[in-house]
Amino acid sequence: MRRFIAPVFCALVLLGTLIAVPVGGPTWAQQENARPDFATGTLSIQTAEGSPREFRIELARTVAERAFGLMFVREMADDRGMLFDYGRDKHVSMWMKNTYVPLDMLFIESDGRIESIIERAAPHSRDPRASKGRVMAVLELKGGITSRLGIKAGDRVIHPIFD
Repeated sequence: MRRFIAPVFCALVLLGTLIAVPVGGPTWAQQENARPDFATGTLSIQTAEGSPREFRIELARTVAERAFGLMFVREMADDRGMLFDYGRDKHVSMWMKNTYVPLDMLFIESDGRIESIIERAAPHSRDPRASKGRVMAVLELKGGITSRLGIKAGDRVIHPIFD
């Protein structure tokens, strides 16, 4: 009987440990409250049709900051955004997992020229949104703001990360 009790007891302890410890890391609430402390700044977009458009931004430079991005943000002002700095030209693909607001994604080359724009990327989508070519950065703005302000591919983003 003792030979039977010890393995059963060990199995129950192990099962209890597996049930008590969340699998896969922090819970959604913990992730939402663990937003990185992003650097902030401003940038402007010089459109072909008019005066520069100014935005207050958060800057995502590290792998962890870029991975977190605008996840769990539930509201976004028209003059706010996030600039994802990849530090070098590369093909970039992003998705909208855990993102609650539609976003315009502006793919930007190293000279600050907007290479392409994806408008109103749908929240919570895992569909990849990719640059057409090699870019150094992506600017995410509130969905619909690029068409409302007349921002187009070929316009220039003015910020210190660009030459």
